[in-house]
Amino acid sequence: MRLNRRRFLCDLAGAAAGVTLLRGASAAAARPPASGRVALGFIGLGDHGVGVNLATFLGQPDAQIVALCDVDAGRLQGAAERVAKQYAQGGAPASTAGIFTTPDWREVVARDDVDAVVISTPDHWHVLPAVAAARAGKDVFCEKPLTLTVCEGRILSDTMRRYARVFQTASENRSMASFHRAAELVRNGRIGRLLRIRTELPGGRGIAGTPGANHAPEPVPPGFDFDMWLGQAPEAYYTPARCHFNFRWILDYSGGMLTDWGAHLNDIAQWGNDSELSGPISVEGRGYFPPDGLYNTATQWEITYEYANGVTLVCASGTPSIRFEGTDGWLEVSDWGAPLRASNADLLAAPILPGEIRLRTNRGREQREFLDCIHSRRPTYAPAEIGHRSITLSHIGNIAMFLGRKLRWDPAAERFAGDDQANRLLSRTMRAPWVL
Repeated sequence: MRLNRRRFLCDLAGAAAGVTLLRGASAAAARPPASGRVALGFIGLGDHGVGVNLATFLGQPDAQIVALCDVDAGRLQGAAERVAKQYAQGGAPASTAGIFTTPDWREVVARDDVDAVVISTPDHWHVLPAVAAARAGKDVFCEKPLTLTVCEGRILSDTMRRYARVFQTASENRSMASFHRAAELVRNGRIGRLLRIRTELPGGRGIAGTPGANHAPEPVPPGFDFDMWLGQAPEAYYTPARCHFNFRWILDYSGGMLTDWGAHLNDIAQWGNDSELSGPISVEGRGYFPPDGLYNTATQWEITYEYANGVTLVCASGTPSIRFEGTDGWLEVSDWGAPLRASNADLLAAPILPGEIRLRTNRGREQREFLDCIHSRRPTYAPAEIGHRSITLSHIGNIAMFLGRKLRWDPAAERFAGDDQANRLLSRTMRAPWVL
């Protein structure tokens, strides 16, 4: 299923790029004047950063990409050439001379000509540049999973609020019709009182490429700043199996499929449950963490969350899906981006009446939502607080599995009740000199 989702995203990015090419000169003529464009700096230029985020923002007439950052010189150069080709005018040869490039994200944040940053780094590098950007007066678009720890998320959300920045958690699900419709119907009581939610996320690991089985140390390749790539994470030896896409199977940098996909489907569960600004009151789960080798995230799990309103959410490894069950029926999206299914066909056509709840969405997807909200200065459909609360489910689920016991969670204090051992796992020590 991982490949299906990646293909889906690439298709969307390709469509965005295709539209831009078809518009040709007329699109350039229709662009707003420079004063009306949002100047973007990109931090992180991997597969998703370029294939989805860069490709999509390049297709927006009111976006101007002015700065690029990546610790991999090859990726940085490739992205610069892509931007230069897009902005070449009048048949002139593409030139990267006017595009600022750097391996150090701090240089992007410090630039006066950058209005907003787009962060598409590995998970452990999301919060530090986002917080610095907000303090520098810049708006932030940040990939999911939004944070590495619960405490990081609280700092991130509080910082965005303090500096009044527009923040977009880069999860496309809220723009997808089936997920939006399911959450809206549930919130308006179409399946009666909500009782249970079940989300399934891909199990195992979608390892990219063929990294060596022994993951042995290797020399750092030329043009790759490995120390900056590590950042706040513990000191470690270089191996290709550690970096780029496969970082997500290592707990020092990510949380496996539980955080990668949980940021999507558990977010929709919270949306439908009207708990997107709070969270559960207990968590317990079991899972399998392979004991040997570099990759150590869970490959199988079943986690149960209880909410104060009586709803139970079960998140398990399986086929990507979400199901809402109520006293009067059920609603289900049985695969990534699949059509909505219901216990009664009439549910699918049920109108949302005047005065009922209408949930924010943007069919132009999360990139368009970000730009629209920069212009209007209103919150996005997934601001930092919502992104933080959604990924908190994955973080406390991992903690419950590590400790092997049921934990009581206080969503207001964002602490485990009476459990110092569990609370110590809500944050991590950062490697010097990095601090929040």
